[in-house]
Amino acid sequence: MKYALYYWPSIQGRGEFVRLALEDAGADYVDVARSASGMRAMEDMLESASIRRAPFAPPFLRAGELLIAQTANILFYLGPRLGLAPRGEAGRLWLHQLQLTIADWLVEVHDTHHPIGSGLYYEDQRPEAKRRSADFRTERLPKFLRYFEKMDRRGFSYVDLSLFQMIEGLRYAFPRTMSGLEKQAPRLVELHDRVAERPRLAKYLRSKRRIAFNQQGIFRSYPELDAA
Repeated sequence: MKYALYYWPSIQGRGEFVRLALEDAGADYVDVARSASGMRAMEDMLESASIRRAPFAPPFLRAGELLIAQTANILFYLGPRLGLAPRGEAGRLWLHQLQLTIADWLVEVHDTHHPIGSGLYYEDQRPEAKRRSADFRTERLPKFLRYFEKMDRRGFSYVDLSLFQMIEGLRYAFPRTMSGLEKQAPRLVELHDRVAERPRLAKYLRSKRRIAFNQQGIFRSYPELDAA
């Protein structure tokens, strides 16, 4: 099957978790909004009154007759089809549970630089961002790292790819904090390094298809938010 992924063309964001799964599996897919008329096609689908089960926002995936939205939901569907999840119900639900927890984690990362409102500029909420980031660095981030450090990770799955992306993004956004906390999460660091060496994924990471981290994505580099 050829998949069509719809996501913003200039940021990694939530769509990158789906891209990593598709790339690692060598799946046949098109990143629609990065084509010449792709943004208009994506916006038309979001605004279409004829789609009764329309997505609320990107990312969403077209797979045959199916239109699937929400990152964790997309990966729940793709996992067994790409060889990145077990076919048994218990194993699939466990991975879905972990991916939903990663989604919660990602929201907390976003809220370090936009704690008041997504429609406001970072500069309009800088004091609140510094306060929110301090709590994230000292309380929430260590808690998430401890949880995933000890979790059951038998077999390779899309969750491992997502954890790789979390470590990559956190190193970009909070390099000083992560340099200290990674010593407490050696299994996650080892997982990150092992994922980066997977042949298809390594090729993708070196390619132009991999969008660089930037100041419009979820992971943003504001040195003042990484300060003690």
